[in-house]
Amino acid sequence: MPARAPAPAAARGGLALYELYRAASRAAAPAVLLWRRLQGLEHPTRWPERLGRPSAARPRPGSPLVWFHAVSLGEGMAALPVVRHCARLHPGLPVLLTTTTLSSFKVIKDLLPDGVIHQFAPLDCPDAIDSFIGYWKPSLVLLMESELWPNLIMSAAAKGIAVALLNARMSLKSFNRWSVPFGLPLVSLMLSKLSLVAPLSTIQAVRFQLLHTPPGIIHFAGDLKYAVGDVNAGETEVNKIKDLRQQFSNRPLWMAASIHRGEEEVILRVHDELLKMYPTLLLILVPRHPQDCKCFSLALKKQRVNFVLRSTKEVVSSSTRVYMVDTLGELSMLYRTTPIAVIGGSFLPSLAGHNISEAAAAGCAVMTGPHVGHFYHMLLEMRQINPLAVKQVNGEVELLQILKELLGDDKTLGARQRAAEDAFSIMSDGVVNRVWNLVCRFAIDFQTDTWNC
Repeated sequence: MPARAPAPAAARGGLALYELYRAASRAAAPAVLLWRRLQGLEHPTRWPERLGRPSAARPRPGSPLVWFHAVSLGEGMAALPVVRHCARLHPGLPVLLTTTTLSSFKVIKDLLPDGVIHQFAPLDCPDAIDSFIGYWKPSLVLLMESELWPNLIMSAAAKGIAVALLNARMSLKSFNRWSVPFGLPLVSLMLSKLSLVAPLSTIQAVRFQLLHTPPGIIHFAGDLKYAVGDVNAGETEVNKIKDLRQQFSNRPLWMAASIHRGEEEVILRVHDELLKMYPTLLLILVPRHPQDCKCFSLALKKQRVNFVLRSTKEVVSSSTRVYMVDTLGELSMLYRTTPIAVIGGSFLPSLAGHNISEAAAAGCAVMTGPHVGHFYHMLLEMRQINPLAVKQVNGEVELLQILKELLGDDKTLGARQRAAEDAFSIMSDGVVNRVWNLVCRFAIDFQTDTWNC
């Protein structure tokens, strides 16, 4: 179904704003890239990819190519199930995944199916985008979540390349920013160039419609983040799980995952109180950003808490009270070692939650704090299936209370574990198929025999 063009006056306003953005992004790109390199945010040898300079050969020149674009680890992990699905359905079809952050690269590069190419995403400036598209010549661009980049979308549209936005979301802050007179014509123009918007929720769909997304391209399929946890453990992961369980020696155990700086104070105070009731209790502490481990380590040393770091491979002893994970890409494996998972990014007002479905998929009793941002729809859907599937606490006091209850009552703990796993199973069923069916219906040219959706 073709996207509806914006009204002539709006289109003219959007084009004028786009030309301003285009000139500004071209002028700013060198300084932006230099700053990011100085901050250590770019790969030391692959940073030229950010200028659209490839580091890999384009397979099968002249054949269709699918370009998946995600920014950070969360979006990249949400894209992976669709990448795998595409590669499985269309063996031999070139597939490219771009990400921006180093953390996403370090984890995702080892999870890609054979033959799928990873590149760092080009900066959204005209020269980098044109160079990138000119080399890779994608037939289809699948953007993840909130990736509305004017140069990318406009350049692809000008070349007749279909663009879809999967797991589409827009924070209230971004919505308000785009809604102002200088933002609305530009975002309206961009959205009119898309072939498909698959929003996370009704609220997200309404926001996109208010920004003048053509209603005919908005279609629901479910949340791809449910599919992130729906992956069987490989042999290496199984061995890691066995090793950790052996080290943990059937001790009472809980895990605090994706903990941001400032949240560790809440977690460590709660753990200190729990130790008074359960002296052998072990906490698996997983910082959201590995660079925060130094700060967390100093806090533990100051409190004279016996802890070990995963990266040192030091064995957990009976005197260890905190097992801190300073490695990347092991979260889903770690969830399989613990009966209780508290999901961070949710205990400070400035934060907006993290994916709770991975912990639910592993059969954990799942808890989160009061600040969950756009993950609220996931929490709500899982609780509608079973109220025990996820517990949202209002702060430190309630977190302590619930943890005491779960650690002291195996029946209650088991009920919450089963509820979380069952809710995940129901919500994740078929989401990747539904997303791909929408892509086939709205974004793929059926005249091309290669696709055969």
